[in-house]
Amino acid sequence: MATQWQERIDSIVKPVRVKRVRDGRFWDIGVWTVLALVTLVTLAPLWYVLVISVTPTDLWARTNGSLFPTNITFAAYQQLLENGRLFRAMGVSVYVTVVGTALSLVATTLMAYPLARKRFKLRRPILLVVLFTMLFNGGLIPTYLIVRDLHLLDSYWSLMLPNLVSAFNLLVMKAFFQSLPDEIEEAARIDGASEWQILWRIVLPLSKPIIATIGLFYAVAEWNSFFDAVLYMSDADKQPLQVVLRSILTSGNLSAYADVTAADTPPQQSLQMAAVVITTIPVLLVYPFLQRYFTAGVLLGSVKD
Repeated sequence: MATQWQERIDSIVKPVRVKRVRDGRFWDIGVWTVLALVTLVTLAPLWYVLVISVTPTDLWARTNGSLFPTNITFAAYQQLLENGRLFRAMGVSVYVTVVGTALSLVATTLMAYPLARKRFKLRRPILLVVLFTMLFNGGLIPTYLIVRDLHLLDSYWSLMLPNLVSAFNLLVMKAFFQSLPDEIEEAARIDGASEWQILWRIVLPLSKPIIATIGLFYAVAEWNSFFDAVLYMSDADKQPLQVVLRSILTSGNLSAYADVTAADTPPQQSLQMAAVVITTIPVLLVYPFLQRYFTAGVLLGSVKD
């Protein structure tokens, strides 16, 4: 009797299992196909930019661009790097990004830690002020007047101080600090540790994912900063990379960035695309080392509020 019931159950369950496996395989194939198409659509423009930047002058004239050039030349990169202006602008962007990110991380950490402590008496009023800045800001003209009156025009500080602390990043880091177990800090306080010691020896070592995440947010914002430099930087030698790149892509005359009178001067489009590739390389080199902290840091910072 038991054998008959087992045979009936197997006759019902087995087809269902096979169907589920097949449906799962079809689903996986569909997902991978969509991801492959998205990847192709994303990489195609990047590949086209790279191809244009290494296409020789004669080949460009004959084919008007090709996705698979037979001859490759780095003359456009050589022209831009020998000129020095693009390289100097990259140095300015690297300096502003590194120093600005470090200052922003220090300021955000020192502000988020006390706001995460419930015993801090001014916690709620300061949080209300922070939330208010997320909804309203002083506006362009008042901000410019403050920067001018502080004598920060044509100074690298004008690119770092106005955006020193982001309200969003501050709230994310505060939420992460609140998610840490209170027992650890209480044990350290019983042992005689001060607030600075607790922050430096306990909280910060446990906060590496969120620090890397917030640092990535600040670094990307500093690296892509464009409008502030247009407003506050009139000295061409102090302009960051994004402003110089805008000038290269929109200017019909590239004589300030390359020797256009030379006989072997690459096409204008090759020079422009080479500038795009050069400005992308630093981000491609740095981002993979911080990307693994991105998802973990955001999730950990949103566990508890």
